[in-house]
Amino acid sequence: MVQQLSPQSIMDMVRVSGPGMVSLDPVPVPQLGSGDVLIEVANCGLCGSDLGYIKVGGVSAPCTEPFGLGHELSGTIAAVGNAVSGLRPGQRVVVNPMGDGNMIGSGAPAGAFAPYVVVTNATLGGSIHLIPDHVSFEAAALAEPLAVALHAVRRAGPLPDERIAVFGAGPIGLGIIHFLKASGVKDIVAIDLSPTRLQRASSLGATATVNAAEADVASALGDAHGRGDLFGWPVVNTGVFFDVSTSPGVLPQIVGVAPFHARVVLVAVHHAPIAIEWKMVLGKELTITTAMGYPDEFADALTAIAEPGFDEDAFISHRFALAQFHDALAAARARDGSAKVMISCQPS
Repeated sequence: MVQQLSPQSIMDMVRVSGPGMVSLDPVPVPQLGSGDVLIEVANCGLCGSDLGYIKVGGVSAPCTEPFGLGHELSGTIAAVGNAVSGLRPGQRVVVNPMGDGNMIGSGAPAGAFAPYVVVTNATLGGSIHLIPDHVSFEAAALAEPLAVALHAVRRAGPLPDERIAVFGAGPIGLGIIHFLKASGVKDIVAIDLSPTRLQRASSLGATATVNAAEADVASALGDAHGRGDLFGWPVVNTGVFFDVSTSPGVLPQIVGVAPFHARVVLVAVHHAPIAIEWKMVLGKELTITTAMGYPDEFADALTAIAEPGFDEDAFISHRFALAQFHDALAAARARDGSAKVMISCQPS
């Protein structure tokens, strides 16, 4: 028999119902199918994607039905369906929200900004990953954004002696810096508008930082990595660029300063077309790569979190209770002082 909570139980869940419309709504506690797992959510991180979903009112277009928000979750298994193997109530887990065909917090009815969420067709090593005993729920909830960062680094294929620039020191950019440092890269410049984010970048391994509100980025990169000339175009000697910023001016700026055979990895989501000087891309023979999601990196990100010395406070800037969701949202939107905003989903 499938284990169930009381069907009369009601919980609060953050849902999006249209452009700019987000609310904490009373909904029934979800019930299980035979292949499902019910998670008592401990922590869920606010993602830049969440802000985009709220703005649009959906994933790519306004929704026709309200959907749950939140996909960076950790928690404890509360109940399992009778067809689930290898999992049991009481296990501490982190959820790959895209695993096993789930779309938790990304247009599906289920969202993890709630005390409970159902993972459908759940499998161990697919959507469900066990948290090592010494890893906190907060740290484990960083697995999803860090998996995004790790995938971006792997798409770049950096070498230890390459000079690298990371535009944008939000949670994904910070994760990229963390994994670049872990892979042996010795020269990493972080560029952002926020002094506090740049301080975090330095603590995670950036060897230099540039505040784009106060300094000319091209000049600062030239000072850090050296300068050159190509067909009369002034360039810097940076070999790999990551665009993790939502500013539409960043990618054209990278194309403008990049040297011959530089590699550019686009991680940021831009919601409007961006004009690029393609003659310059051609002349420089630039490689422009995109990185989205984490097809193979989720488990490796959790392994990295479990390594000695991992510091979740280098990524987490704010902590809120679920009832304070709108305060958490305001903190996430105030990018100058925020990195990862973490929400506790159980009553204190």
